[in-house]
Amino acid sequence: MPAETSEYPYADPVVQLTDVREVARDIVVIANRNVDLVPNITLIGGTEAVLVVDTGLGPRNARKVLEFAGEYAAGRRLYLTTTHFHPEHAFGADVFADAATYLLNRAQADDLTTKGEGYLAMFRQLGEPVARELAEATIPIPDLTYEDTHELELGGRTVRLRATGRAHSKGDQVVTVPDAGVLLTGDLAEADQFAIFPWFPPYDVDVSGVRWIDVLNRLVEGQPRVVVPGHGGIGDVRLLAQVRDYLVELRDETWKRRDSALPEDTIAAEIRALMIARHPDWRLPEWIERGVGCLCSEHGDAEAT
Repeated sequence: MPAETSEYPYADPVVQLTDVREVARDIVVIANRNVDLVPNITLIGGTEAVLVVDTGLGPRNARKVLEFAGEYAAGRRLYLTTTHFHPEHAFGADVFADAATYLLNRAQADDLTTKGEGYLAMFRQLGEPVARELAEATIPIPDLTYEDTHELELGGRTVRLRATGRAHSKGDQVVTVPDAGVLLTGDLAEADQFAIFPWFPPYDVDVSGVRWIDVLNRLVEGQPRVVVPGHGGIGDVRLLAQVRDYLVELRDETWKRRDSALPEDTIAAEIRALMIARHPDWRLPEWIERGVGCLCSEHGDAEAT
């Protein structure tokens, strides 16, 4: 999810079908090509149905994804799910209403209900290219919800949907394809960029750096063969470890300075410079300060625990 418009101009957040990659049998990814506000979109097939994961930003992108999915499915039934409620991942779901069954975890459905309109208004202020894609967007309503886990049968293949609990957002969901060793993380993992912390007090403070680390530890233990992140290049379990290790160093450097009672602005400036020096090739350093703010807020809770 984006930072303020003044520091972060956007190009056209348009899904392109020029880079579609097969990562396992009957699993293809529409790669985001490192374009901001374009997610990796995945199609997972079985003999009877195809699951689409994430829609792109707004109806126009979603219609393009739906057309591709219809051709790919070749008569198979369509399902749709989204990894979390942020607009580039979920705010095209209504386009699928007559063509696919939309299912997701209960916490994500709650995020759409309670925060969707606020995020839609915020994103529409991010410049003309983003506002254009969201001009006709509405907040989607799922057809089916589940609480913790759901196993979706596609015909000869079972896909597992699992709510992780609060981390990048309150309603994060991961998707695994056990027979292929494939894991879809949404924005719990992003390749070669600083982790996105949607820390917007007092409006949205559900992101938790501490819980995020715990979630990634559990995902690393699963040893997936292929990891499809929310944004950036496809990787393997090392990608999960890289993101986890960054969050750990961000936490440790933040709490070390927080113990010294430095002002938060000073802490954030020092850590931004340090993280950029350690990861000079990573994108989106503007999210470092928001991560520091989130972790400063969790410092007292951790001490109490």
